[in-house]
Amino acid sequence: MYVDIDQRSPIIADGRSLKDAFAILIAAHHPHLKLLGVSSVHGNASLSHTTSNVGSILTAIGSPDIPYYAGAAKPLYREAVHAPEFHGTTGLDGTELLPQALVPPVQDCNAIGAMHQALMAESAGTPWLVATGALTNVALLFTSYPEVAEHIRGLSIMGGAVGNGFTNAPLGKARGEESERCGNWTRWAEFNIYCDPEAAKSVLSNPVVVPKTTLIPLDVTHQVLATEEVRRNLLHGPSDINIKEDPFKYLFDESSCEAEGDRLEWLGRKRKNLVIRNLLHDLLGFFAQTYNDNLGITAGPPLHDPLAVAVILFDIGTDDLAFDDRSGERWNVDVVTEGLHSDAEKEHGQLGRTKVSKTSGPGVRIPRALNVGSFWEVVERCLQRAEVALLKRPVQSG
Repeated sequence: MYVDIDQRSPIIADGRSLKDAFAILIAAHHPHLKLLGVSSVHGNASLSHTTSNVGSILTAIGSPDIPYYAGAAKPLYREAVHAPEFHGTTGLDGTELLPQALVPPVQDCNAIGAMHQALMAESAGTPWLVATGALTNVALLFTSYPEVAEHIRGLSIMGGAVGNGFTNAPLGKARGEESERCGNWTRWAEFNIYCDPEAAKSVLSNPVVVPKTTLIPLDVTHQVLATEEVRRNLLHGPSDINIKEDPFKYLFDESSCEAEGDRLEWLGRKRKNLVIRNLLHDLLGFFAQTYNDNLGITAGPPLHDPLAVAVILFDIGTDDLAFDDRSGERWNVDVVTEGLHSDAEKEHGQLGRTKVSKTSGPGVRIPRALNVGSFWEVVERCLQRAEVALLKRPVQSG
């Protein structure tokens, strides 16, 4: 994802799954963010699936005109690994409501070149790069165009896991394990980093990039669980919609003499025709089941990727998200690259593990906590804006 930060911060996104749906939702519909483009990457599913998913998500949230590109199909030096255990074969299993993309991926420019062009077209020190998948595209970007590292305002990554009591979030246990792990793919490794550990090591050791980097590990994302109550609220939305306030006021012509009650009735009828809330509810329900099956977390699935966007909102002071980095803690992050992509522990070892050590110099920001209630409020407001965007597109509103 590429996002710009000024009055509307520019963002470029790199994503491919359910959690990316929420990340793209916030990046596309928060009033202080401007989503410049999205690149897909190998990971939860094959590149063909992840690219298709991006197009479908953009259509589903009423933003089909945002450009998206097919990125890297495999890691820098390894074969691709996928996660059907968590996300199904397509990377977005669990619903029949996902629409066909209204707009195909851009074909006349590769993803790395498109990221470079979009970021460098913005004023220096304003755009953000958000990575919510394997870091292959990001590593290739900084290697191919090192000037981008100086130009961007920040890099926000969802990935990694610290463990050892870094936070009090439940990290789960796979069936048969006696003690809690720190990774969600292996005992030691979070999936995004495990997918391409060499790319992660390259990015997280880049001396220009590191001081601009925020890492959102499982220790943080597992604090934001989509409980049954959260899923129910997202499905039904608030009951006290005010059509005189943003965003719904933009649906009506102020010169019209329609009564407010008539407008509310029309809005309620039209919103029932939209499937966006049902779609997201389906996906969260599927992920809740697979996270329970694989890691024994029963309260609800964590919403990993949108936190990598939300931390930008905290950075620019627009929402009361209160990401807590203990007044400026910074970290060196080393990625274990020894081992094979394998189901056998003796072969994969600690591959993809993120080892952190505190530094008094320039380092990676790793928050320990956030205001979870405020985060869900941001999601709801952006979901309402998506509804407005869909209602302005008759073909999408039923």
